[in-house]
Amino acid sequence: MKIRLLKDEDHAYFLPLINQWWGGRKMDHLLPRLFFTHFQSTSFVAEVEGKPVGFLIGFHSQTNKDEGYIHFVGVDPNYRQQRIGQSLYQAFFDKMNEAKRYKVTCITSPVNQGSIAYHTKMGFMIQPGDKEVNGVPVTADYDGPGQDRVKFEKRLTSNE
Repeated sequence: MKIRLLKDEDHAYFLPLINQWWGGRKMDHLLPRLFFTHFQSTSFVAEVEGKPVGFLIGFHSQTNKDEGYIHFVGVDPNYRQQRIGQSLYQAFFDKMNEAKRYKVTCITSPVNQGSIAYHTKMGFMIQPGDKEVNGVPVTADYDGPGQDRVKFEKRLTSNE
């Protein structure tokens, strides 16, 4: 497996796959080209034998100077359980450490139990919310009415 920086042309490759990778759940609206154009230095693609099989879109927070934010991560279902996601996250963590940003945040939908389990396994802490869904704290209406989200935070050490 090879991890490389994201390129603008990766948008055309990944966009048609996203909804399929999420089992038909409509997710492609979360990946406008701007992420592939403007966040290449902090976003990554995993390749196996030259084939892109996963990606991570992340960036430096413009507001919180000690923080990085992960917007979206996707791994081809045929390549899951092969540490591809872990390698993508590690590449992002390394980039944040280089920039002396020792906090990484991200969100997920409370219906995405796999994402919640994965992030907690990766050492992310679920942040307090204003209600619970299935025993998990969520922030109600985070992304608009009825768009509750689970918020995560991970503190990095300089050797992570």
